[in-house]
Amino acid sequence: MSGSAGGLWMFASLMLLLVLRMPIGIAMFIVGAGGYLALVGDIMPLLNSLKNLAYARLSNYDLVVIPLFLLMGQFATHGGLSKALFRFVAAFLGHRKGGVAIAAIGACAGFGAICGSSLATAATMGQVALPELRRAGYSGALATGALAAGGTLGILIPPSVPLVIYAILTQESIGKLFVAAVLPGIIAMLGYMLVVRIVVGLDPAAGPAGPRTNWRERLSSLLAVLPVLLVFVVVIVGIYGGWANPTEAAAIGAAACGLLAVVTGGMRRDGLMESLLGTAQATAMIFLVLLGADMLNSALALSQLPSELAAWVRDSGLSPLLVMATILLIYLLLGCVMDSLAMILLTIPIFYPMVMGLDFWDLSQTDKSLWFGILALMVVEIGLVHPPVGMNVYIINRLARDVPLIETFKGVIPFLLSDLVRIVLLLLFPGISLYLVHTFPP
Repeated sequence: MSGSAGGLWMFASLMLLLVLRMPIGIAMFIVGAGGYLALVGDIMPLLNSLKNLAYARLSNYDLVVIPLFLLMGQFATHGGLSKALFRFVAAFLGHRKGGVAIAAIGACAGFGAICGSSLATAATMGQVALPELRRAGYSGALATGALAAGGTLGILIPPSVPLVIYAILTQESIGKLFVAAVLPGIIAMLGYMLVVRIVVGLDPAAGPAGPRTNWRERLSSLLAVLPVLLVFVVVIVGIYGGWANPTEAAAIGAAACGLLAVVTGGMRRDGLMESLLGTAQATAMIFLVLLGADMLNSALALSQLPSELAAWVRDSGLSPLLVMATILLIYLLLGCVMDSLAMILLTIPIFYPMVMGLDFWDLSQTDKSLWFGILALMVVEIGLVHPPVGMNVYIINRLARDVPLIETFKGVIPFLLSDLVRIVLLLLFPGISLYLVHTFPP
């Protein structure tokens, strides 16, 4: 069996294990170890590889940023900062038709700026905003659909854990990737808000207007949310401006969110322990997936499949845009069976050499790397809301027990159309993600 054929068999075996509901980290490790053994035909090289694999990955200093960003999100979740964000946006927009749903989306974007996790954003904002949406008389489809889609902003608005993983895999600058994600993230938020306006324009009963808030309450909500905005600015500007490396900025952000949670959110000992335990569990899960991906990628590198595919694409004469569209379609299909982090870890070692070997509008290698990272992230987040998996959909639907699951998926469809429009725009106009990087060079 040739190396490339072995690589294809590994992919087929991995898909089978995922269909059987085996955890993604364990599935990648088993397939990688089995493929490595099949290709070398001797167990000793595999044992030598295993001996160094965990240390080589987990001794990487850059990985420290992951638990720190997760801790920052945990403090924000258990400290009540999500409520302050929602009250702030609702105070200014809640009196308009669809205003409470728009406020929920805006609060998701704000929470994503200090969280970095889509599932955490969806779960937290669902608990905060869903009762308000239902109390205001919103339809089940719009209320749950808006929150499920808004939750994806948790990984689009930096800091973003998948972007950190992408940066580590591709040796790219975390700061540049965070800055490149700002405009696409804002466009995503505005696109979702526009979808709400269109839905309530077609069906006014789906999102009735709420009471108008006076200016005293608006200013009070603004003052309550200013510290949260300051944390975001310090983290992003600190990393990109070179004032602090990503680990230092993440540590500052985690400490600041913890202090805010204690002072303004009333977080006590129980909340602190839950935050630490949640961070430990999420970190362990991510690192297990990292180890599994490393084992699988070692076997794929041995099979030469990634380099052979990259060479075939480069010499095939296919249009670069056609190649990119195919890659994005594969991401959409993979979103049916695996989560965003697993997709990034599994596909970047294969797709990244392909993309870097093609010419897209004469982009430099650095610009191409940043653009592809943001584009891949946007397509990956669609997997969190499109059927049949859509983890965000299931999280929100579990909170809204009176809304049938089919209604939630129907509510998500208009937001998926917004996602597709945004992806096409970014695909055809790379400058959208590169504008801030070029305008404010580090």
